[in-house]
Amino acid sequence: MSQKRHKTPNHARLRFDGCIAGTGTSSGTRIVLGHWQRSPFGSFSDVMLERKDGERRLFAPTSRTADFIATTYNFDTVHIVPVDVSVEAALWTVKAGPLDLRFTTGRRGPLGILLRAVPDTLAARPAWSTLLDLPARLLLAGVRTRGSAGTGRREWYGPHDLRPIDTVSAVFEGKDLGVMAPIEPPVRFGFASVPRKPAVTRITTTVALGPEERHPLGA
Repeated sequence: MSQKRHKTPNHARLRFDGCIAGTGTSSGTRIVLGHWQRSPFGSFSDVMLERKDGERRLFAPTSRTADFIATTYNFDTVHIVPVDVSVEAALWTVKAGPLDLRFTTGRRGPLGILLRAVPDTLAARPAWSTLLDLPARLLLAGVRTRGSAGTGRREWYGPHDLRPIDTVSAVFEGKDLGVMAPIEPPVRFGFASVPRKPAVTRITTTVALGPEERHPLGA
């Protein structure tokens, strides 16, 4: 008697289009900014911050975005605060609760030029992120473009562009964090870190919900 094959259902996939900026500071604090122009939650920004002692904090603008991010990644504390980002040419200005951050970007290098040449429709596909995972591990220590996230979620990062960060000034809880430094050690929010050298990556992030999850917006 033949047996029927049970197909695994395709769980909802959520797409986030925007930029991820990562930088270290000479104080040992590392900062990762997510600046999303398009997402299931609309446009918003969030900040992940890891202190020298390993404490991981999330700053997100709403309870919905905070809950979704905190379920996907790992934090010691979560703060719901306004996260304001202004971009004027090469200058980025970020205000997130007790964090005031300013940084400037430089000219893209060979990797940024290469990523810019990839059509956006291709770069946004999870299959392309899967193909890039091994080269990313080899070329950019700590970086992965696919992996497992919280509550059975899966995640893919599809880069479209990469620009170096040239200068950084940051004040957290009233204290100057010092000058720009490499992201060392790598941040520990999820399965991957950002590039060791401070940079802004234009990216499409795809998150597949876990088998028991409902869409966060009820769709």
